[in-house]
Amino acid sequence: MAKRTAEGEPIVIKKYANRRLYNTDTSSYITLDDLARMVRENIDFHVLDAKTGDDITHTILTQIIVEEESHGSQMLPVSFLRDLISMYGNSMQAMMPSYLEASMANLRKNREQLQAAFAKGIESNPFAKMAEANFKMMQNAAEAFIPGSRKPARPDQPDELAEMRKQMAEMQKKLDEMSK
Repeated sequence: MAKRTAEGEPIVIKKYANRRLYNTDTSSYITLDDLARMVRENIDFHVLDAKTGDDITHTILTQIIVEEESHGSQMLPVSFLRDLISMYGNSMQAMMPSYLEASMANLRKNREQLQAAFAKGIESNPFAKMAEANFKMMQNAAEAFIPGSRKPARPDQPDELAEMRKQMAEMQKKLDEMSK
């Protein structure tokens, strides 16, 4: 559940003509980065045009996505963006919002299940088993196509499977930190 003001209402952010954003809860000016942080911290807010009182939350959230995408942390593939744009104005447009919301809810649920699986340990994680199987398959393919490619295990070389397990544990730690 999203965090709200003491009165239980979403925080009101006012956007002024000079493009400045004002947080009425903290009585301070904020940036788009601050709003992005609030979203990540699950803090509920609405952005209102200070002059007209119109709710412009959708526009501001879209602007945050554009900013994030332009800073090199691209998450939306070009093919997805093309598909999304092609949905505007056709018969699918009306059902897309509910479909996308349901898809994101499912993704959040799967993320929680994945984090729970990591918490139980990498050995019980199906992704770790898949990674191990993929690694063995790649190793076998390399042996088949490149004779002599298999290096004998030496005590002074790190075990590749142990290294993968270490990397998976580090990924779990990062996921845990992101969920806080």
